[in-house]
Amino acid sequence: MSIKLPAVVMLAMMMPGPSRAAALTDAEATFLDQLVTASAVLEQRCDGYEVDGAGGVQLGARLLGSPDAAMAMIDAYAAAIKARDGESYDPGKFRPEVSEVAGKTFRRVRSDLIENPKRACAGYGDDSVERGLLRRY
Repeated sequence: MSIKLPAVVMLAMMMPGPSRAAALTDAEATFLDQLVTASAVLEQRCDGYEVDGAGGVQLGARLLGSPDAAMAMIDAYAAAIKARDGESYDPGKFRPEVSEVAGKTFRRVRSDLIENPKRACAGYGDDSVERGLLRRY
């Protein structure tokens, strides 16, 4: 019997008790919110914005205490995206709490971007530029 990995991940997220992952710290939640917001701006193809990888790592390092911690959160978010899309990912980098929070944030921001693209692209895009996650082109 073959079980797809995303189904296993979903079951693990629903399990109570010790198998359930710990909650995000405030700093992790803040960085993840900003990271997801910037990625939603790019995903919706808001004109004039592109990723600023170095700026994102610098922001994460300031919030989380080190570039390694920033990269770990970026990797956890990337693993969550791949798991959601049914692609292969490094299970050691997957964190259910990151996947859950990122999904909620992404849906909220994407909804705003769809409902009022001009205003939301400018607002979220400019905020992400100020934080260093995106840059204008």
